[in-house]
Amino acid sequence: PDPTTTVIGPGGLNPTGVNIDNSLVDPSAAGLANSSNGVIEDADTIRGLLQPVYFDFDKSGIKASERAKLDEPKKYLGEHPGQRILLEGHCDWRGTAEYNLGLGDRRANAAKQYLTTIGVSADKLETLSKGSLDAVEKADDATMAKDRRVEVVVLKK
Repeated sequence: PDPTTTVIGPGGLNPTGVNIDNSLVDPSAAGLANSSNGVIEDADTIRGLLQPVYFDFDKSGIKASERAKLDEPKKYLGEHPGQRILLEGHCDWRGTAEYNLGLGDRRANAAKQYLTTIGVSADKLETLSKGSLDAVEKADDATMAKDRRVEVVVLKK
């Protein structure tokens, strides 16, 4: 199959055989600027500019190996004082929706606490838990590891 073509129908991928040519989809037509490096920018946010922080299964403590990633938001805010950061907590698909919302919140707040400890003003930081809302259900271990994260989103306003 052509990698630029995805088959999508009302029940998900390929139930009706409707072809959509993804090469014709223009992110700027939807008000998005999407560069080849994975950065997605709209009127209010910039996603993918700053690296996500990953967590172990069912944990909200920031691993030493992930802490250096939080130096980047501090540096970015120093260079862009009019902007703020949204720390968006995510979980893998395992666990109840309620539990995962709580775990996502603990992860986002752990990142916020760490950032305030290294000198970022708390009024420059917001938290949001997405729980397992964006997680891939019944995913393999590698995918689940990527779902357990805090996304660091730049708020432009």
